[in-house]
Amino acid sequence: MILFHFPALGGMEYLLHHGLSMFSIILALLSGQAQIYILMVLFSEITTPFVNLRWYLDVAGQKSSKLYIWNGVLLFMGWLVARILLFIFFFSHMFIHFDQVKQIFPLGFYSILVIPGTLAVMNVLWFWKIVKGLMKTLSKARHGQ
Repeated sequence: MILFHFPALGGMEYLLHHGLSMFSIILALLSGQAQIYILMVLFSEITTPFVNLRWYLDVAGQKSSKLYIWNGVLLFMGWLVARILLFIFFFSHMFIHFDQVKQIFPLGFYSILVIPGTLAVMNVLWFWKIVKGLMKTLSKARHGQ
């Protein structure tokens, strides 16, 4: 679906995000290794309903509605917990248990070093956009009252 509707659903970063995620899930399923890390990263997808609702409200012309504002606040908080703080825990856990991480088969080992870091950078960049958007929305809401 992502490729069929590309780039309407998102640009290259969207494709990269989902491509790396699918590759990681397949590696973990086929190897039976590093599944705790896959679960941590998959938990970050709990923010997806807020992203989707934001898009629907935007398309429906509801950017000034209370639902849009509250959704933005919840998206910010959810993103902070599920994609920023969780990734900090992820990397801390990986560092503490690096002796076990090194035992993963070579492709899995190098993937677990590169892919989560790439996703974390993307999450931080998107979080910055969320923060800027929330500040703009809250500023408009204050001035509109």
